[in-house]
Amino acid sequence: MQRSMWNPWHGCHKCSPGCKNCYVYYFDKKRGKDTSLISRSKTNFNLPLKKSRNGEYKIEDGCEVATCFTSDFFLEEADVWREEAWEIIKKRPLVKFLIPTKRIERFNKCLPSDWGEGYDNVIIAVSCENQEKANNRLKIFQSVKAKHKYIFASPLLENIDFSEFLTSGEFEMISVGGESYENARPCDFEWVKYIKKTCDKYNVKFDFHQTGSNFIREGKVYKIKHFQEYEQAKKAMKYIDID
Repeated sequence: MQRSMWNPWHGCHKCSPGCKNCYVYYFDKKRGKDTSLISRSKTNFNLPLKKSRNGEYKIEDGCEVATCFTSDFFLEEADVWREEAWEIIKKRPLVKFLIPTKRIERFNKCLPSDWGEGYDNVIIAVSCENQEKANNRLKIFQSVKAKHKYIFASPLLENIDFSEFLTSGEFEMISVGGESYENARPCDFEWVKYIKKTCDKYNVKFDFHQTGSNFIREGKVYKIKHFQEYEQAKKAMKYIDID
C-alpha cells in the first residue's frame, strides 16, 4: 500500500506523559518555531484534492494518508477548520485517512453531521503510552462509532495489558513504537513481546513500527539512531516469538 502524509494544521499542546519529548516540539525547536501556536496550513490544507498537470490526484486512490501527525485532529483550536477537512476526506472515498489522537474525549463533539457509524475511509487511532492512559482513553474509544479503530502504543513507556479491550473484536490493530531523539525514554522488548502475545490471543493485527532511540533487549540498552529505528524494529520481529 502506498502511503502519504497530510497535515492540514500544525502545532499542539502537551497533554499527557507521552508528550514530554514530542518529536514535533523537537523539530520545531530546531527551527525556532513555537509549537504551541496552532496554525492552518497555507499551502497544503487541501492536499488530498490537489492534482498534477496531467489531471491526476497527487495522492492516488488506494493510498493510506497519515493525517494530522504534527498536531491533533481533534484539537480545540482546530474546530473552525475541521468541518472543511471532513469535506475533503469525503471527496476522496478511495483514500484511507489514518487519524491518531490523544483527545478521544472530544471525538463526538467534532464529527460531521453524516458520520453515522463512521466513514469507510477513516481509521481512528487512539494513542496510549502507559496503562493509565490505555484504561482511560480506550474505555471512551469503545463507546464511540468508527468503522476502523486502531491503537497506537507509542511512545511505549511501560508494559501495557490491553486484554480487556480486545475481547470485543472492535480494534483491528495495535501499533507499537519506542520514543525517539534526545532524552528518549527506554522501550523494553519484553513490553513489546507481551503486547504481541496479547494481540495473537485475540486475533488482532500487531505492528512494531520502531524501536525508539533507547531500546532494551535481554537487559541490554541499545542506542539506535532514528533513521535505523524502523529497520531495527523489523529485525527484532524475527525474534519476537522465540525469545
